[in-house]
Order: sequence, then structure tokens, then C-alpha cells
Amino acid sequence: MNQDYIKPDNWSIIEEGFDANRVESSESLFSIGNGAMGQRANFEEHYSGPTFQGSYIAGVYYPDKTRVGWWKNGYPEYFAKVLNAPNWIGTNVSVNGEQLDLFTCKKVNNFKRELNMQEGWLSRSFTAILRNDIAIKVETKRFLSLDSDELGAIQYNVTPINNDAEIVFQPYLDSGITNKDTNWDDKFWDTIKVSHENHQAFIQAKTMKTDFYTCTFMESNVFINGKSVLIEPNIKADATYASFSYQYQVKQGETYTIHKYGGYTVDRDYDKSQLVPMAKKVLKEAVKVGFEKLLEKQKRAWSAIWERADITIQGDVKAQQGIRFNIFQLNQTYLGKDSRLNIGPKGFTGEKYGGSTYWDTEAYCIPFYMATKDEKVAKSLLEYRYNHLGKAIENAEKLGFKNGAALFPMVTMNGEECHNEWEITFEEIHRNGAISFAIYNYYRYTGDYSYIKDKGLEVLIGIARFWQQRAAFSKDKNKYVILGVTGPNEYENNVNNNWYTNYLAQWCINYALENINKIETDFPEDFKRIMDKVKLFETELKTWKAVADNMYFPYSETHQVYLQQDGFLDKELVTVTDLETSHRPINQKWSWDRILRSPYIKQADVLQGFYFFEDEFSNEDLERHFDFYEPFTVHESSLSPCVHSIQAAKLDRMEQAYTFYLRTSRLDLDDYNHEVHEGLHITSMAGTWMSIVEGFGGMRVKYNTLSFTPKIPKQWKAYSFKVNFRNHIVKVNVCQNKTDFELEGETALQILVNDELVTIEPNSLVTV
Repeated sequence: MNQDYIKPDNWSIIEEGFDANRVESSESLFSIGNGAMGQRANFEEHYSGPTFQGSYIAGVYYPDKTRVGWWKNGYPEYFAKVLNAPNWIGTNVSVNGEQLDLFTCKKVNNFKRELNMQEGWLSRSFTAILRNDIAIKVETKRFLSLDSDELGAIQYNVTPINNDAEIVFQPYLDSGITNKDTNWDDKFWDTIKVSHENHQAFIQAKTMKTDFYTCTFMESNVFINGKSVLIEPNIKADATYASFSYQYQVKQGETYTIHKYGGYTVDRDYDKSQLVPMAKKVLKEAVKVGFEKLLEKQKRAWSAIWERADITIQGDVKAQQGIRFNIFQLNQTYLGKDSRLNIGPKGFTGEKYGGSTYWDTEAYCIPFYMATKDEKVAKSLLEYRYNHLGKAIENAEKLGFKNGAALFPMVTMNGEECHNEWEITFEEIHRNGAISFAIYNYYRYTGDYSYIKDKGLEVLIGIARFWQQRAAFSKDKNKYVILGVTGPNEYENNVNNNWYTNYLAQWCINYALENINKIETDFPEDFKRIMDKVKLFETELKTWKAVADNMYFPYSETHQVYLQQDGFLDKELVTVTDLETSHRPINQKWSWDRILRSPYIKQADVLQGFYFFEDEFSNEDLERHFDFYEPFTVHESSLSPCVHSIQAAKLDRMEQAYTFYLRTSRLDLDDYNHEVHEGLHITSMAGTWMSIVEGFGGMRVKYNTLSFTPKIPKQWKAYSFKVNFRNHIVKVNVCQNKTDFELEGETALQILVNDELVTIEPNSLVTV
């Protein structure tokens, strides 16, 4: 059973009614972030029930020493962990001496939580009867500022309903926090200093081992019925904690309010001696502007994002809510302001996957950021990998490769591999190919070749060297083979000749060769600079070519399909429809041994290759492979439904495409995989955007121009989206019987629609 408590709404995520069993799931779903920090939707006030506290600072991590039963050569030394940072949102509330705690209240009525995606804020409201029989009404609102990376703001109102009451707000900072996800229960933070002055408090702390210095800060002011009141607070402080208590005798029906401003300054951005002065500067500006004006600025900042990134759907509220939730969370996680940062699969919503970078960025996220932002944002994601090229070469050397071969990590914070499952660390090497593909994809879409000639070719060469060395020549097959790998389908480990991996290897080598030739011809100075640096000679290129030209691809003549790997047909080929529902999800019900022996596919594997390289296969090829592999696919990866949705749409199977779309767009809202309490699936959310734009909209780049083959599910009246293509903003509006195209800008653009050339003039409408 999927969860079904989120109310359908076009612009908001809404929960009505308090249920302690939903708290951890809602803490994930209602998470907020601004690209530089983020937090789960923990209650500001004390909560004694089950809760997963989480507040995270982008780029701040800890190298948690690897924990395995049997150490193997080449194992990463650590698993990088995004850290639960010191808590600044905490505000204890007491009424006539009784602490407000929703878990222990006599009664909670009219509970409503709302995440307003259009304007970028989180609110709660409820009435509660405390154990001392005082009834209160509570209204809260908070946001993390898009204008000021370090700042968050909270408004918290309490109104006594049935009596006068003495109410105490106790805002606090706390660095005595722990991670849920830890290998050895290490202490991650060392608190250096706790200080306070006037109504401000600061906790200076640093991470153990990595020595990231941070300052967590807060300042509060209080109001009665909207008018500021000056109260001298009672101050408490110890080695890891600081709090101010603001006590006020509140008459029945009056509203007592606290505005709390807080956040983090980090030595990634400032000298560590300047963290407290910079925090004071942030607080001074915040208090001067005030909560309401800061909120107005927040609304304007989100309006600018939605102006470019919004997708509208008419006639299907759940589908509309799903896509906006995905777009919203992607923008909360990464805005492209800082090229040192990347996109973790859980973003700022949980600790699973360590908050690190995976191949998800290159395969799924770059298309979203290319089309919805300035192309510099996607370029900075590519530069992130170039900056880690040296580490990628080191990673390959640890596994026995040489001569500048580069193996980019499956999981990383700083370029080092830090995934501690051997079948992924050593075997899931297809991630290398996704990085080369992203370079190709960026150039194909933007037409900007500067990255390849300045930086990207070095990456392509390192990756090609890896593939040439990783392949082995089989005398029996008279072909080059790649042994002992794990493909995108992680339900098969240590297999030989995963088709997707072999195909990527061949493609990466050929693409590197193509660009070497282009740069030699068109940019001779860059060519000489790069060749002097990488020491690449003609004899090595011939070796690459021999490997690429003679790569082995497992194929079944009987089924007329490429085989996922050499032994796939040896399995008992029972489709998912014949699998008892009580056995699903198999990753939670079966032993790993049973999964590995089964034919079940976690996510698109062969079909991932058909998605990347669809121009190299016919529609008949795609249909045959889709019909063969999809029936064995359990879609237990968040990255799976979007690829299948795109391909189903390409095959005109719109009902199936729509079903897959709903699954990817509402994966977390409806908790398909029963794990949303651990955090959201941020990187797969970019796949949701792709499902509409590339799937239903059929957007591609063909013959160096933008191309569309628009289709629409029967459940929708219309849908629209915008893309930024080479500094042309194209708006596409698809209805059941026509498609409208509009162009923002000053110059006309030629596009393909259903393979026919169409010219769009600026600020005019073209209907097809």
C-alpha cells in the first residue's frame, strides 16, 4: 500500500491532521533548502516522539572510516557523510510551566502543515490542549533565504484560547547533535566556543578530521499582537548549548510571537576568524529588514525561478503537484552558485548515500539544469569533475591502472572514491561513461565547445585510457571483453560483458578520438598544450581503436536482443507479473543471494543505453528490447520509471508512459518504495522533468537544432514548459489537438516539429 495523506494541490504540499506515525515521513516531504544549506521539517518546539532530526550544510562532511567484515585491497578508506549540523531552529515553548510537546498533548486539533512551493516557505498551524488543560493556537512559518545563503527565518505565534497564560519562548542553539547514519558512532563535531551578547548567540564548531569551521548563530525578538516588546531574557549556556528565555504574561486571545533568525557561516566562504563577525553582519541585516520583508524577497526569488522552470499541467492535480514538487526540491538542493558543490541523491533531506555525488548528476540532472537555467550552471557541474580529474587518476592507480587512466568515483565529496560496498566501488564502472556522455550532451545542447577544448578533452582521454586498460582480449571470442562488472542493474553483481558497460566503453573511446582529431584540426595550440600534458602518442591511439573496433556485445539470436550480460538467459525467466505481490519489494523481502540469481532488474540497464544512444538504434530495436526487458524490471530504483516513461512515450504507449510518469513524479509523495522517512530522491526528480519534456514533449537535439514530437496523455487537457536553448527561451504548450510555440528574445529560431522545419519569431505564436 502506498501512502495517501498528502492533499492534492497545484502549488502546495499539505498535510491535515496530526499522526505521530507520519512525523518522520513528513519531515522528509516538507524539507526546505536554499542550495547552501537545508533541513528536514523538524518541529521547532520540543518533540518527544520518533523523529529524525536533520540540518545540513552544503559541502561540509566527515570521512567515516569504512566498516567491512573483510578488508580488500583498493577499498576506500572512508565513506563520506553529510553531517547533521548544529541545530539553530530549536525553540522550546512552555505555557504555565507545561512544555508544548505534540507527542504528549491531551489533544491536537486542526493540525495543518503546508509547504508552499510557489513562494518557498513552510508553515504549521494547530490547536492543542496541554496536560495542564490550557488550550492554545499555534501558527508557525519558516524559510531558508534564497537571497542570503547563510540565513533562515522563523515566525512562531502562540495564542491562549481558554485562559490567560504565562508563555515562555526559549530559542536555542545546540551543537550536541549526532548523525543517524554512522559506521562507528564517532563524534563528528568538536565545539570550540559558545558565546552570546545582547539577543544574539553563536556556537563555533569544527568537524573532526576534515576541520570545516562553522559558526551557528541566532537572534530573536518578540511581539505581542504584532507590537515589539522588550524583554530581558534569562540566558543559559554550557559547552554545546545556548538559550534565551523570553517570558510574557499573555491574555486570553492575545498572540505572542517570536521571530528567530539563524543559520551558518562556514570557512569554505570566509576566513575562520571572520565567522562570528560575518554572522553578526547577517543578523544585523535580517533584523533590520524584518521577517515580513524577508518573506517578500523570498517570494520574488522563487517567482524568478518558476518563471523559467515551471511546468503546468491542466486537468490532473496530482500530476501537477508531483512535477512542481520535483522541480522545487531540485532548486532547493542546487542552484549553481558554487562550482565546488554538487547534488547528493538525498539532497538536504536525509543522511542516506552520505550526501555525496553519484553518476546521477551527469545522467539525470545536467539536462534539467541546462534547460531551466543559464548554461553556466550545467557547465559548473562538468567543471566539478574536471577539478577532480587528478583524484580520478589516483583512484584508478589504486586499482592497478596506469598512464593517466582515470576512474571517476561512484561516490565522492572531494574526488576520492568513498563508497564502501565492493560490488559498487570496484565493479560499477559504468559511471565513468556517464561523465563522458554528459560532456557530449552539454555540447550537443548548448553548442558551447569551449569546455571540451579547455578542460573536457583531458577528462575524455583519462576515461578512454581506463576503458582500453579495463578491457581484456578473449582468444575464444576473438573480441575484447569486460569482465567482473555491475551494470546499472545492481541486482546482478560481478557479471561478464554487461552490454551497457561494453557499449559505453566503445562509445567513450570513439568520442575521445573524435575530439582529439577535432581539436588537432581546429585548435592546434590547445592540442599541443593538452598533448604535452597528457603525453598521448599515436601508438596508444591505435591500441584504443583496436579495443573499440573489436568490442564484444552479448546477443541472443533467438530473442533478437542484446543480452544484459553473458549469463542472462541462464536465469529462470519469470516476469514480474508472475511474482507474488507479497514478495515486493524484493530488496526488502528476499536474500541478496536470491536476488542475484533472479532475472529481476532494479532499473533500466540495457534500456539505459537505448536512452543515451537512441539515435544509433531504430524504433523497432527499441520496441523489441523494451518488450523483452521491461517485464523483468521491478523499478526498485528511483532512477528507473523516468527512463521507461520516456521510452514508452517514444513508442506511442501513452498509458504506460503516463503510469511511469506518475510513479516517478509521486515516488516520494506516495512513498512507492516505503522509504521516504529516510529522505527524498532528489536526483531522480530531474528524471521526472525529463519524463515530460523529453518523453511527452519529445524534446531532442537533431541536426544541431531543437526538435519536438509532442504527445499528451489522455488524462490531461494541456501541459506547458519552457526550455533555454542556446539563449533562446522557447515555451511549448501542448493540447489534445495542437501545440503552440512561443519565443522570448530578439532573434528568430528554427526548430523541428515532427521532423518538419518550423520558424518561431520572437514574441509571436506558432501553432502546429
